[in-house]
Amino acid sequence: MAPEGPAVQGTLDDLGTPLIGVTFVVVDLETTGGSAHDDAITEIGAVKVRGGEVLGEFGTLVDPGMPIPPFITVLTGITQRMVVAAPRIDQVLPAFLEFARGAVLVAHNAPFDMGFLKAACAAQERPWPAPAVLDTADLARRLLTRDEVPNCKLSTLARFFRTATEPCHRALADAKATVDVLHGLFERAGAFGVESLEELRSFSRAPTPEQRRKRHLADAVPAAPGVYIFEDARGEPLYVGKSGRLRTRVRSYFTASETRRGVREMIGIADRVRTIVCASALEAEVRELRLIAAHKPRYNRRSRHPERAVWLKLTSEPFPRLSIVREVRDDESVYLGPFASTRLAEEARTAVHDAVPLRQCTQRLTLRLISEGRAGTCVLGELGRCGAPCEGRQSPESYAEHAAHARAILTGDVRPVVAASRAR
Repeated sequence: MAPEGPAVQGTLDDLGTPLIGVTFVVVDLETTGGSAHDDAITEIGAVKVRGGEVLGEFGTLVDPGMPIPPFITVLTGITQRMVVAAPRIDQVLPAFLEFARGAVLVAHNAPFDMGFLKAACAAQERPWPAPAVLDTADLARRLLTRDEVPNCKLSTLARFFRTATEPCHRALADAKATVDVLHGLFERAGAFGVESLEELRSFSRAPTPEQRRKRHLADAVPAAPGVYIFEDARGEPLYVGKSGRLRTRVRSYFTASETRRGVREMIGIADRVRTIVCASALEAEVRELRLIAAHKPRYNRRSRHPERAVWLKLTSEPFPRLSIVREVRDDESVYLGPFASTRLAEEARTAVHDAVPLRQCTQRLTLRLISEGRAGTCVLGELGRCGAPCEGRQSPESYAEHAAHARAILTGDVRPVVAASRAR
């Protein structure tokens, strides 16, 4: 087994996008009704925040271009007279989108607000910028219990988090209250080990005590591509995986975003995480397959259709070639796999052929066929992609050097493949 890679000190970037560095625009709308297609916006209020600091505010009434129903006036206090001199949405929307450009949008019951904003963009034939969106109502349902709050209405959460501004169905006031609710939810999420935007968006429920207790197992994991192996106290592999960013991937196993029952059970047994740093994602994939095939870790998902798995085989003959097969036999050949599909195996074979000029014909090439001149020939010899042993231009001893290089690649040393891929 290959030695572990050197330890690399990680940075905050390895954990995803830290919440403290994300710019959020918390928005609230007042409208003439509940349908984004039949009703219109009467007020937009928004607050831009980052790291707990307010960076700016945006607030304006909007002329909806239609009557405001009396019950909406009773609810919001916005009258027809108030919006007569207000700008129309075609004037307000570009300014708001510029205010929110590059930020994560936050709203309470976000589908409602996003629906009206998207409809306004569509009416103006303006592309929707598709920003990341957080819904404080949805977050509250996942982070708070019924014992703490009976429901997730903004007014209820405002009382629970003791917001500085009381929501009152006016856009800017409600946006300010939602800012305080958002920060309260951040604190609650932080108690569960959620520190990045990615973790917050994928958060579903609290991590188990074992996940919290064993979070330190990810501390020494480097920020590099490679393979990670969860091991028990005896050093037996429990689970093998690969990632382009080892530290980020391994750390995710100890957060609330990891909800698979089997994986949480595995975390309870795991005693350490060993890593193998690789030069590329291709090398990591090869090593992962080798380790899974060698150790058969109990928590790696087994294929439901093992008969569909394929292997890449370096045949045992005077002039070995790479062949795609569906079973591993007890012979002198070298096998790489299993691959989930023939396409993946073909891609691996192509990568090896780029690095080593093995013959690519499918005939069983024997010395007798060559000496009698009955071996088939192909154009690859003329292109320099093959030494043309079929024509007697390459001896078994010379070809054996290529076979040895291919055997080394299939058993772990993928540096020639990486070099050939980069050159290509």
